[in-house]
Amino acid sequence: MEVERVQAIAYLSIAKDTIPADFIRPENEQPAITTFHGPLPEIPTIDLNDPDQEKVVRLISDASRDWGIFQVVNHGIPSDLISKLQCVGKEFFELPQEEKEKYARPNDAKDIEGYGNKLQKGNGDAKKAWVDHLFHRVWPPSRINYQFWPQTPPSYREVNEEYAKQTREVADKLFKSLSLGLGVEGNVLKEALGGEELEYMMKINYYPPCPRPDLALGVVAHTDLSCITILVPNEVPGLQVFKDDHWIDAKYIPNALIIHIGDQIEILSNGKYKAVLHRTTVDKDRTRMSWPVFLEPPADLVVGPLPQLVTQDNSPKYKAKKFKDYAYCKLNKLPQ
Repeated sequence: MEVERVQAIAYLSIAKDTIPADFIRPENEQPAITTFHGPLPEIPTIDLNDPDQEKVVRLISDASRDWGIFQVVNHGIPSDLISKLQCVGKEFFELPQEEKEKYARPNDAKDIEGYGNKLQKGNGDAKKAWVDHLFHRVWPPSRINYQFWPQTPPSYREVNEEYAKQTREVADKLFKSLSLGLGVEGNVLKEALGGEELEYMMKINYYPPCPRPDLALGVVAHTDLSCITILVPNEVPGLQVFKDDHWIDAKYIPNALIIHIGDQIEILSNGKYKAVLHRTTVDKDRTRMSWPVFLEPPADLVVGPLPQLVTQDNSPKYKAKKFKDYAYCKLNKLPQ
């Protein structure tokens, strides 16, 4: 029987001190060759609780335009809740394989929810990514499918529900600042993305130790198809951002949230804000994990450049289309 899960492949690979050929990236993607090690600016870090909120708006707007990514501190989510989120996620991935398989994404599923390790459809010779994952929605309640929420550890559900509630409060602050930074009312972006129907998709990424981290990637270079992504990493570095033609490492800041601008915000802003091109490296000795929450519009919602931002001098740079159609094209590598 073919070993499908990367966690199991990693266990076999470490004993041999090698990795299967279908995990070896081409030279122009290999982290040992392509990671930049010279002096470079750090990803912006923003204090969300700064009393000067005009400054916060300006910093978020600048970071979204110049980087497409920033870290936020003093965001209001208690550090002990973040620790619990990490703990219950780690416990799930440490369960016996047959236990994890109870939550596997069905082969014929049209949705991405569930435990697995394949996302994008590739070419026949497509390389594999060194990661397993678990996807499930955490908001709104009408879209939650508890079939994909682990029952072990027992506190998993309670922790994730509380984290979802706190994440929504952070997201509201971000949407307000992003809207004001575009020169529109504070509620405009959130409403354009579905308001209270915005969907929050939790993903846990599990990157096991890799004997050849110089050759493999955890996740290949991509932009997120979401509107924004709110991510908690563990202490093992790995997130890299493409900036000024270089792949640079994201600095780990304990209890900070990493905010990615996704495709839908780039579209709504008519290109003023940039979706960040990023990828993930892996570690030789340690397991890296991350907990991104993808904020996505409802499937049938049409997203296009905000009318307030389209003028004679600034024509629409993107087609307006239903989010589900955009996602289908992206995941199947079809032109938009």
